[in-house]
Amino acid sequence: MKGESLPTKTYNHIAFKIAEADFEEYCQRIENLGLEIKDGRPRISAEASSIYFYDFDNHLFELHTGTLSERLNRYQQT
Repeated sequence: MKGESLPTKTYNHIAFKIAEADFEEYCQRIENLGLEIKDGRPRISAEASSIYFYDFDNHLFELHTGTLSERLNRYQQT
């Protein structure tokens, strides 16, 4: 990103949807770039999967295999 790096790492992040079938490929690509992968939070079953990672400027990104509406529907079922 253009500009100054963030001074510290936070949980503020931007998320992008990816296909479940591409999850492992994205994990490998992020690892190959040498980026820091953050442990994700515990999830309930059927909530989908996420990869959280920091870029070299301390920006946090999430790649998620589900949608917000799918997640909210799942919470209503429990």
